[in-house]
Amino acid sequence: MTPPVSSRSREHFLQEHAHHELRVLLLVQAMVETPGGPGHVDFPDPLTTLDFLVRHPLLTTRVLDQMSPNDPRLHLEEADARSAESPMLRHRYGLGLELDHTVVGALLGRGLLIRSTDDPVRTTLWPSIQGTQVVRSAANTSAWSTVFDRCRAVAEATRGHSHDHIAGLIRKRLSLDQGHDFGDLIT
Repeated sequence: MTPPVSSRSREHFLQEHAHHELRVLLLVQAMVETPGGPGHVDFPDPLTTLDFLVRHPLLTTRVLDQMSPNDPRLHLEEADARSAESPMLRHRYGLGLELDHTVVGALLGRGLLIRSTDDPVRTTLWPSIQGTQVVRSAANTSAWSTVFDRCRAVAEATRGHSHDHIAGLIRKRLSLDQGHDFGDLIT
């Protein structure tokens, strides 16, 4: 039997999820807004890969030729750019954040994302009107404008590249195939 969760740990859990949810929502909005971009984000693998690049801007400059360490949108001078806010694990078929399905499910449940299930293998996501309003409010705060800048930088740098191409660059340039076993933390 699982012990009951204290209200303090439940509050921490909810705050942690809210942070991930808002970042993912900002990223989906950035992908939708990018001129010449796809106008949506596919889930799970493409979103997970893009989220990895947003959460690890130092690694992003190693992976994407279009990203310079001097790009001010990455805000690399800030302390959070040098630390991972949560671990990313190597899964059998790529990168994975343990919360991905929970986060996307919560955003869908709150009506902040819309999905298309035309493809039985992949879910296509885009922000709802309410989701776009949340993004606009968050992007105007000092705490989240930095994250939205990173999201837009990643969206622009990955425009026109397939998920397979970007995932291949991550594996090759970060030596994931040789240096990390399945389940290893990627930081």
